Amino acid sequence: MYTLILFLTTVFIGFFAMLNPIGNTPVFLTMLGDADEKTIQKIAFKSVFVAFIIISIFCLFGHVIFRMFNITLPAFQIAGGIIVFFIGYDMLQGKAVGAHQSKSQDPESYDDMAISPLGIPLLAGPGTISSAMNFVGEGHSFVTTLLIIAVFAVVCAITYFLFILSKKIETKLSSSLIKVTSRIMGLILAVIAVQMFINGVFNVIKEYPR
Repeated sequence: MYTLILFLTTVFIGFFAMLNPIGNTPVFLTMLGDADEKTIQKIAFKSVFVAFIIISIFCLFGHVIFRMFNITLPAFQIAGGIIVFFIGYDMLQGKAVGAHQSKSQDPESYDDMAISPLGIPLLAGPGTISSAMNFVGEGHSFVTTLLIIAVFAVVCAITYFLFILSKKIETKLSSSLIKVTSRIMGLILAVIAVQMFINGVFNVIKEYPR
């Protein structure tokens, strides 16, 4: 039980660091501009829902996708570790990651924005998918996979509430505090990425012994 709790805690921290709801909240607010409260709630829900569906699909059927393209879990762990490391490194350097640089000027495109770039790749990007697949690979059971999805749902819920409270949060949190939080998340991601890479190399050695 203790091992499972420790594993799920690691999953929560990994997903929280990857989605980075605190750092992404001002990004979300900036992209929506002067949208009204109802629009903000709608787009916030749609973006996290899209992210949740995508990650759930990869958690449940990722192994099928692997078979289709003849991909092994160690290869995905190694590639995912590299991807997540560079995302974490960029966050440590205070750089914008992926869709962070995207902005929409057209209010009519809010619905599309909820799918991309907010849902994909801001929330459910390659790093998040890689992390989810890595966690599922370490879980080794369907029940654990469902728990991983449940943990991701919790992180999505936190992200949603921070998004809909973005205007209030912006007035209460200083930009320096948000930057510090984002860098801490970047450090955590970098460490998780190195561990993913090590696990991938170890599994390669274990599966293909000399």
